[in-house]
Amino acid sequence: MATIIAIGGGSVGFKDKQAETTPIDQEIIRASGKTNPQLLFIPTASSDNHEYVEAMRGQFGHRLGCSFDSLLVHKNTPSRQEIERKVAEADIIYVGGGNTLMMMKRWRSLGMDTLLHNAATSNKVLCGLSAGSICWFKCGNSDSRKYKNPDADLIKVTGLGLINALHCPHYDTEAERKASLKAMMQKTPGIAIALDNCAALQVTDNHYRIIRAKPTAQAYKVYWKRDTFYEEPLSTTNDFTPLSNLLRK
Repeated sequence: MATIIAIGGGSVGFKDKQAETTPIDQEIIRASGKTNPQLLFIPTASSDNHEYVEAMRGQFGHRLGCSFDSLLVHKNTPSRQEIERKVAEADIIYVGGGNTLMMMKRWRSLGMDTLLHNAATSNKVLCGLSAGSICWFKCGNSDSRKYKNPDADLIKVTGLGLINALHCPHYDTEAERKASLKAMMQKTPGIAIALDNCAALQVTDNHYRIIRAKPTAQAYKVYWKRDTFYEEPLSTTNDFTPLSNLLRK
């Protein structure tokens, strides 16, 4: 089965910012079991932003030693065979941040949602940050509407459903997230996983752990139970815990 590493946010060196996520990125490579894994970057949510692709190439290709490739489908429409080949050849599939709603709609139009969902049955690492972390969950707390209207509310966007929870990224850096998630979970059964920038959830073989790229980054289990709101910090440890413990109230 695939390993999933969902990252709450943080820079990989995009737009001349210093890379913040390197310790997590190194764990992504370690999880692949290879010293020179094939990494496929899917930047759909950023409209296939060229600078983003090159920042990822610099981080994972040049600095961390991956064989790097990208899959551009925002405006391009590669053949089904090309998409399938790139996904099949990848040891790591990394989905970039941006507009989650737009990304999921585009993937569904190309059948990529099914293809990526099926990739979970193979020995790959499925990962990403922001939109690229939401996509692996049942749904997520998303700022997709703000790309056209900065005053729009955060919305719930349906993901691939590989992790049976709602996910909220950027929990510490975007002021609206906490109040939005609290209200959203009143109408959402189950639990949410909220991740600060530079915090990540790793799921392997139905067990999980929290990893982080800086000491202050936190992860939380968020839910309502009997009209009471809970925001439980999750400990950071090298030990894995059964995922079922995380997903129940």
